Amino acid sequence: MAHVVLFHSALGKTQHVEDWAKAIETAGHTVTVPDLFDGDTFEDLADGVARRDEIGIPELSQRAFSAVAELPKDIVYAGFSMGAASAQALAFMRPGARGAILMHACLHPQMLGIDAWPAKLVVDVHWATGDPWVESSAIDALEEIAPTGSLRRHEYTGDAHLFGFEGYPEYVEAHATRMRASVLETLAALEERIERPHGER
Repeated sequence: MAHVVLFHSALGKTQHVEDWAKAIETAGHTVTVPDLFDGDTFEDLADGVARRDEIGIPELSQRAFSAVAELPKDIVYAGFSMGAASAQALAFMRPGARGAILMHACLHPQMLGIDAWPAKLVVDVHWATGDPWVESSAIDALEEIAPTGSLRRHEYTGDAHLFGFEGYPEYVEAHATRMRASVLETLAALEERIERPHGER
């Protein structure tokens, strides 16, 4: 099984995130869901972003790194929106990551000081092409430094941001279903890579 660390969005560790974690666990994987907001959750994204800014990005980054300090390094980092930034940073900066699944966000590599791609790292990016929160140029820049096949783009129509959260106003059932199926497919493929003996094809 793969071990997945799933980071929440600026809405906090809501039931939406718990539902995703349960779906991943049901597929046979281990999931760790850090709470970077000390239990605070929000229904409105603007309120969550205000909380993010109140805590500050440096502190949130430290909390994310602390949350995985005792975990194995051969794991998969995933996250929604704000949480995707944490997943991306850890996947590139903490040695040993097998994969990163970035949903509704992708940072420009320059923001993280990324100029080299870790060995064996697979990165999936999921976003709606009209999402005002996502800069496609950041994904393009990340793809420029990626070995062939290492970064996989998953584009969705429309401008919804957190379209994967059932019950949230931006929820798009077809997009959420497709994204969840893709995430589980990626994890299954990464699990096979992790468990396959070295050198076996």
